[in-house]
Amino acid sequence: MWDLYRKNTRRSWLLIAGFVLVVLGLGWFFGTLFGYGPAGLAIAAVVATLMTWLSYRNGDKVVLAVSRAREVTHEQEPRLHNIVEGLCIAAGLPKPKIYVVEDPAPNAFATGRDPQHSAVAVTRGLLEKMNRVELEGVIGHELAHVKNRDTLVMAVAATLLGIVVLVSDWTLRSMFWGGGRRRGGARDGGGDGGAWIFFLVGLVLAILMPIIAQILRATISRQRESLADVSGVRYTRYPPGLISALEKLRDDQTVVRSASRATAALWIESPLQRGGGFMGSLNRMFDTHPPLEERIKVLKEL
Repeated sequence: MWDLYRKNTRRSWLLIAGFVLVVLGLGWFFGTLFGYGPAGLAIAAVVATLMTWLSYRNGDKVVLAVSRAREVTHEQEPRLHNIVEGLCIAAGLPKPKIYVVEDPAPNAFATGRDPQHSAVAVTRGLLEKMNRVELEGVIGHELAHVKNRDTLVMAVAATLLGIVVLVSDWTLRSMFWGGGRRRGGARDGGGDGGAWIFFLVGLVLAILMPIIAQILRATISRQRESLADVSGVRYTRYPPGLISALEKLRDDQTVVRSASRATAALWIESPLQRGGGFMGSLNRMFDTHPPLEERIKVLKEL
């Protein structure tokens, strides 16, 4: 168990380092492409540092606001509070703030930079469709994310992904609506055929980097979900509870209305459309969660 935890932690931070290198590499490459020299790398480093710090400090507030979650008191949701309190004792965690998302789709997520600044949110659909042991399984899973610091890793990964997307978008706009110094030189007969090759490489990178970054983030999330399943049942000491909850999630195709691609990795199961059609195929291509059947199979073998 601890070997798996250390391995996943090491891999996740290596992938985060990969994100940072992608951001810095984009800054250097496109700085060179547009004739800015080392300034592009410096700007990328400053932006990456600033955005990572802001996500560390305020990422949880942004996620809760985007998800339309509202904090609930013990008097408003006594069963939910009692379950969280009991599992926090078992996990050795301080009690997080508790939120409810008024949505009929059953789902849940955890956020926060550390256990002392954490929050757990569940949808109304989860409260209505899960019995107590199933709800305990889901909450145990989310508290495992808090204890394993998954919420911090995913917030940083989401922020760096956003930087990659913004840089790529800015680059594509600059190429097609103003060009760069290198592109202009080649077009005006500067004789530098290598400039056009450099430009074409930059165009390909601008298109592919967001896709590569999304795949990196999905890889981080899939590792974390598997570990949280195993860790969560250690707190409840009852794997059938989480197994039954995951089976209900598998059979329920309701989409969380307030979810987005940016926050999808935080939920216990992908809240996005999973059926047929273009969007369903696109969501499955960049799925941030292992298949539910695979997760259920692992838990049944415990």
